[in-house]
Amino acid sequence: MIHDEHFGSPERRRTLIIVVFVMFAMLMLRLYQLQLLYHVELDKKSEENSVRALVKDPVRGYLYDRYGKLFVDVGPSYSVTLVPAEFEKRNIALLSSILQMEPQTLEERIARARAYSPFLPARIKRDVDMRTLAAIEENFTTFRGVSFQVESKRVYPTKAHASHLLGYRREISDAQLSETDEYYRPGDLVGVAGLEARYESLLRGTKGFEYVSVNSKGQIIGSFEDGKRNVEPKEGFDLLLSIDVGLQALAESLMTTYSGAIVAMDPNGGGLLALVSKPDYDPSIMSGVTPADLWSELQSNPTKPLYNRATLTRYPPGSTFKMVLAAAALQEGIIDENYRIHCTGGFRFGNRVFKDLHVHGSVNVVEAIQKSCNVFFYQLMLKVGFDTWTEYGRRFGFGQTSNTDTGEETTGLLPSTEYYDSRYGKGKWTQGFLLSLAIGQGEVGVSPLQMARYAAALANGGTVYRPHAVELVRNKETKKIEPIPRDSSLVGLSPHVMGLIREGLLRVVQSPGGTGALARVQGILSAGKTGTAENTHGKDHAWYIGFAPFDNPKIAVVVMLENSGFGGAKAAPLAGMIMEKYLYGELIRNKPKPVPVQKTVARTMTPVTD
Repeated sequence: MIHDEHFGSPERRRTLIIVVFVMFAMLMLRLYQLQLLYHVELDKKSEENSVRALVKDPVRGYLYDRYGKLFVDVGPSYSVTLVPAEFEKRNIALLSSILQMEPQTLEERIARARAYSPFLPARIKRDVDMRTLAAIEENFTTFRGVSFQVESKRVYPTKAHASHLLGYRREISDAQLSETDEYYRPGDLVGVAGLEARYESLLRGTKGFEYVSVNSKGQIIGSFEDGKRNVEPKEGFDLLLSIDVGLQALAESLMTTYSGAIVAMDPNGGGLLALVSKPDYDPSIMSGVTPADLWSELQSNPTKPLYNRATLTRYPPGSTFKMVLAAAALQEGIIDENYRIHCTGGFRFGNRVFKDLHVHGSVNVVEAIQKSCNVFFYQLMLKVGFDTWTEYGRRFGFGQTSNTDTGEETTGLLPSTEYYDSRYGKGKWTQGFLLSLAIGQGEVGVSPLQMARYAAALANGGTVYRPHAVELVRNKETKKIEPIPRDSSLVGLSPHVMGLIREGLLRVVQSPGGTGALARVQGILSAGKTGTAENTHGKDHAWYIGFAPFDNPKIAVVVMLENSGFGGAKAAPLAGMIMEKYLYGELIRNKPKPVPVQKTVARTMTPVTD
């Protein structure tokens, strides 16, 4: 045996004791961390290996029309789910064949789900049929981590499409996931258009969770803690709309052969009664899984069925815009009801003659509205001035969004001095540019929704309401029906000025010299204005705005028909049928029994067309 006097020296013993003490201290510290500091997190990780949280999607809120008729329902749908951590990659080919998916697509969805959470079930295909579910059940032992869940999808029980109004849902994108709250997971549906998008947070409800115990193979072996930790889903809130489903269906049928839009509104609050954009699409094809080829067809269709012509178009309004100029001139005291001009069928300004459709003779402002005399408004624009015209256009809501709840909308274009200076250069445009604006031509551009708000303001005496489709929300937590806050503004016209303008609109429809006779409603006085907007790319666009009954308006309506010719001949009859259906509950014009006609203020005038 070798003896070393330094082997058992006090220095070595001290060093050994320190090393042992440090190791013991580290072990005690780690034990302390595991037992007291990290026990919650470790318990959770342990549960993740033995407990699975199955998401229970809530029933999405229902939509009802103004009379309580179910407008948008929900029905059952089955989705296949997969837990990435448990699924074996060698089974991708078999699973993709059963699901009728490309293997690459399936791999991409699994990778996306794994990136979010490898232990949570993620949807890999929704709205599958019973044959697919049966095939998955037959291969249950092979497909570890694969299951299915019952969800709901939209069902549309009425004849009305209302596709641009209602909108649709699609699977949430990665970009949306990064911007939204923790509610959503890959594969979830989210509203992306119309009311479905605007009221997503109210319609979606609150998810529930069912906790189940699983074995080492990921198979469910029973409920976890007898379901004590389960969280029941909460249904989404219901939306009670201002829409009249019957009126919506009629308006859509009237537009079958046209491209354009119809918007009907309650002038006493701004509630939308109907909103139609044509061409459109069947919303039911968006309620489940939309085949890629069908979606591609919708996007590439030259008629643009996905484009909302009711809120996004920016067409010149033609003569329907003349009341803006009349309101400015009368309210500012530039003219009164006795001011007259003599129309010879044209107005020379500089070296150009601005034409009219007819020789109207001597007319005042009321008669100019009735006959749609362009010459009167050409001259009036020069008296009123650009800035004043623009100001009154803004008062009626043009050149700005309405903040409607129906989805995307255009601001339109309301030209101003600043706009012309920017576009043409300061001092490089002349007063001649304004004459086209006087009759709703030139750069001015509006949407049918903006025109509906304008028509409603003329009907109710000058209040501009925010157009909206949702009136009330049924809160399923408080068990109460809650109103949606609304706002409005005043145009600022005196009762006398508004009375003169309304008299002109009444004559447009009820007097022989008016241009809107085809919009008459049997037995009810109605008022309105026709418009024919020039189109450099083809046939003119036809407009009509109107309201009824005259003394107590209940409906304001706008019809815009692309490339259809004269507003009085094409758009006015459709508007008349819309008002008739809403006020009578049915179309009576073809009924044999006559309805007594009220007296009108008809005056003998020369018929004209606009």
